[in-house]
Amino acid sequence: MTFNASTITTASEGAWQGDNPLNHALPLLIVQTILVVFVSRTLAFLLKPFRQPKVVAEIIGGILLGPSAIGRNKKFMHIVFPAWSTTMLESVASFGLLFYLFLVGLELDFRTIRRSGKQAFNIAVAGITLPFICAVGVTFLLQRAIRSENHNIGYVQHFVFLGVSLSITAFPVLARILAELKLLTTRVGETAMAAAAFNDVAAWVLLALAVALAGQGHKSSLLTSIWVLFSGMAFVAAMMILVRPVMNRVARKCSHEQDVLPEIYICLTLAGVMLSGLVTDMIGLHSIFGGFVFGLTIPKGGEFANRMTRRIEDFVSTLFLPLYFAASGLKTDVTKLRSVVDWGLLLLVTSTASVGKILGTFAVAMMCMVPVRESLTLGVLMNTKGLVELIVLNIGREKKVLNDEMFTILVLMALFTTFITTPIVLAIYKPSRIVNSGSQKPSRLTDLQEKLRILACIHGPGNIPSLINFVESIRATNMSRLKLYVMQLTELTDSSSSILMVQRSRKNGFPFINRMKSGPMHEQIATAFQAYGEVGKVTVHHLTSISLLSTMHEDICHVAEKKGVAMIILPFHKRWGGEDEEVTEDLGQGLREVNQRVLQNAACSVAVLVNRGVARRYEQEPETSVAARKRVCIIFIGGPHDRKVLELGSRMAEHPAIRLLLVRFTSYTEVGDEGPKYNSPTSTTNWEKEKELDEEAVNEFKVKWQETVEYIEKNATNITEEVLSIGKAKDHDLVIVGKQQLETTMLTNIDFRHGNEELGPIGDLFVSSGNGITSSLLVIQDRYFINSNESNLVKTSRAESTVIKDAIEEL
Repeated sequence: MTFNASTITTASEGAWQGDNPLNHALPLLIVQTILVVFVSRTLAFLLKPFRQPKVVAEIIGGILLGPSAIGRNKKFMHIVFPAWSTTMLESVASFGLLFYLFLVGLELDFRTIRRSGKQAFNIAVAGITLPFICAVGVTFLLQRAIRSENHNIGYVQHFVFLGVSLSITAFPVLARILAELKLLTTRVGETAMAAAAFNDVAAWVLLALAVALAGQGHKSSLLTSIWVLFSGMAFVAAMMILVRPVMNRVARKCSHEQDVLPEIYICLTLAGVMLSGLVTDMIGLHSIFGGFVFGLTIPKGGEFANRMTRRIEDFVSTLFLPLYFAASGLKTDVTKLRSVVDWGLLLLVTSTASVGKILGTFAVAMMCMVPVRESLTLGVLMNTKGLVELIVLNIGREKKVLNDEMFTILVLMALFTTFITTPIVLAIYKPSRIVNSGSQKPSRLTDLQEKLRILACIHGPGNIPSLINFVESIRATNMSRLKLYVMQLTELTDSSSSILMVQRSRKNGFPFINRMKSGPMHEQIATAFQAYGEVGKVTVHHLTSISLLSTMHEDICHVAEKKGVAMIILPFHKRWGGEDEEVTEDLGQGLREVNQRVLQNAACSVAVLVNRGVARRYEQEPETSVAARKRVCIIFIGGPHDRKVLELGSRMAEHPAIRLLLVRFTSYTEVGDEGPKYNSPTSTTNWEKEKELDEEAVNEFKVKWQETVEYIEKNATNITEEVLSIGKAKDHDLVIVGKQQLETTMLTNIDFRHGNEELGPIGDLFVSSGNGITSSLLVIQDRYFINSNESNLVKTSRAESTVIKDAIEEL
């Protein structure tokens, strides 16, 4: 059945009336959107282990839905992507693209360009010039091998479009790759971003030139092209001279104190984007050019830009962008590359684009005295393609400058060059390879005469009371001897606001000390710890980690090593409400895996703090939270982790507001011929030595704190009932245990699943539901002793290197 576009209605009368909803515009668009989003998200999930930007998955998804794969089924194409829906799909996608390019203009900060100065400008010019020169020969070969459908299109038009596509660098895609690899704020990242920003501006100028030169096939096309160019320049000048001051005034009125962005300013901005797009379309340039320029007029770094970005980015990037890639994929037919000549041309174009971009950037970077590895990394990064490349190609196809074969070749070239960027950069350059000579020697828990350094990680305001309560417990009271680093953990997303936050909160690829993101939640965190620092005489430093969850542990471990902290405190991924044992907060598997990776890789002791609801009392009584009498129970079974618990207990025992109880289980350390089962390098070969160390640590603790600490010994072959009785007694605000590696056979008569390896079996028993335990829990892992269930790597080599480094620093 054929349809006339003029007879297509928006909505159907309903399936019960015998009407097919897919024969109408809106239901069909909904189906297309759902399908496109599902395919792109599935591919993004599959490509996540390869650390590919989302744009790669979206381009591949568009190609798969097109005639190259799924679209080869004519019935499928007739039902889901009929010919009459093409204009509708492209219009909706282009509307979303208009606002996305507005966000790109918001990201483009000319202050970063000015900071990098002449070096970035030279790198950008070289990265554009050499591929453009190479396009001279490539255009000639493509014209000879592939005949254009439009005979009015000459060599110059082909050359300009091909030169732009070969020389362009995708600024938004590059920003996300750099942020993911933690290179955004390094010297390499800042140079690449500045050069890409120069490149982006040049690309828009060249694109305007290409569109103007596309011509209409009549004699006045040259004069028309000149008028289009001059009109575009006048539009940009008017926007910067007239509109920019207005947007500056609007941004100032949207002050930082206002929680809600006034509706009038939202309407004004969105209308400005659409009006700018209309003007550039009337000029003869593409409408997205107007959206991009309007984004440049809004001041960067202010609250107005951040809030506008957060308002529209999710809807635009989640729904509209995949539609644009799907529309591009429907035009990409890989099956048209049938002959060896076609595939040879694809190889030639890809090689020319890559070699020209990398070689030009590398040569100029070397001339600017950039090291060889960094110069090569810059070349690879500048070879990134993406959305802007597809925009250029789609405009070229609309103007009939590029036919189907040329379009397909250039799309595949953009996909390949973007795909190889991340693995090549990871192979030749990583920030972790940078040796940090400023690392301090780790502080010790036992020495009350030195300033103890603690790194505390938090996810949000809910972690504040329990963390402050614990830090107060270990603070020496006679003078300020505690330095606290508070790290706000925030997940990096594909959104523009995440990229802007990374630029403000990181330095040299790592979290920036004494910087906290703006916003109500982050101000609340900073204010709370600042107030505690003044009352509790604790030196507090704020920092933020904005990273992918898969690499967030690198930030934590780096700061811990750089600042020489004695202990990292991690919040458990769940928080309970108290006696009803209801989980009030579950941050999910992602942040749980962050904790596990820190436990595996940290070069210092790590403590996992489980907030079991006791902190609610301190939330209700903030005035007395510090002065309140706290009851703490230490469970000692034996092993290096438990000996670290005693070290922490020594600091707590010195605090007059702490009532400390030490419960020691003696039977387990005497059972069996092979000795204790806790994880220690010497536990299977010299468990007698471990037992002696345990006895020495306990005796020293008892002698030192016999007047202030209550001591109980329990002789139990099965410690389960005793441990549960301690938790159920509700006599303690906090229970501290070592991350024991007990055999599960020693924990009998338990009805719970052992699913939290990061807490060890005793800790896991405490957090299991149904036991009536309301005490908060602290599980401590000593440095270099790793749970074999979590990692097969033993940190002996890292321990040796750290000891050597400490010895060198002492010398």
